[in-house]
Amino acid sequence: MTQAHQGTALITGASTGIGAVYAERLAKRGYDLILVARSRDRLVSLAERIANGTRRSVEIIDADLNDPTSLSRVEAKLREDASIALLVNNAGVGTHTPLLDSDVDAMTRMIDLNVTALTRLTYAAVPGFVSRGKGAIINISSIVSIAPEILNGVYGGTKAFVLAFSQSLHHELTIKGVKVQAVLPGATATDFWQTGGLPLDNLDPAIVMSAGDMVDAALTGFDRGELVTIPSLHDGAKWDAFEAARQAMLPEHSSNTPARRYTANE
Repeated sequence: MTQAHQGTALITGASTGIGAVYAERLAKRGYDLILVARSRDRLVSLAERIANGTRRSVEIIDADLNDPTSLSRVEAKLREDASIALLVNNAGVGTHTPLLDSDVDAMTRMIDLNVTALTRLTYAAVPGFVSRGKGAIINISSIVSIAPEILNGVYGGTKAFVLAFSQSLHHELTIKGVKVQAVLPGATATDFWQTGGLPLDNLDPAIVMSAGDMVDAALTGFDRGELVTIPSLHDGAKWDAFEAARQAMLPEHSSNTPARRYTANE
């Protein structure tokens, strides 16, 4: 059965792994695609396979989002193409290397990709979504956004930004017709680990989810309207309690006097 046309989805980091799975799944859901990644050869191969299998339109943009000129090209596409209804901010890089063993220039490039590029692409897409009264953003964060002790602290910090940014966007944009989801995957079977210096074979298979299962779970969360989706979390009530505790503290975050527990008499 042919799916109704959903508009166009622009996916970053789309040539392999999670991004490639999103491309395949969204095409089957009725989206035309704009696939963004550095490897033109991989993009061409993926685009041909998806177009032949789904008869959806698939455009490719070979771009290194760490390069300002390439990033500007993708920003322009998001601003100018009114068919774009969904932005999947998937491009990112990580590492397991501790801070003291990490190269600060590499960490800066990580921030540029995981934070700056994602932010600029979102800023490029949102005005059009708001003017059209519809649109969606899926930001791929990580479980390290709420468990930064697990991996490299800069990586955890960048993913915490993605989560906080998504929560803020949701607060601002829901009433304007724009849907926002942050996805917090755990260990996922992709090239991420090899690229980050820790081959997948070094991980316990019991904690590693396939990219297909991860994306399918994330899209189920998207369909349900979840702001935060943690594909590996079996007991959703634990996240609800975590978020309820965070919300309960909000009225006490700012005061003109110190909390009594910090005064000399306590």
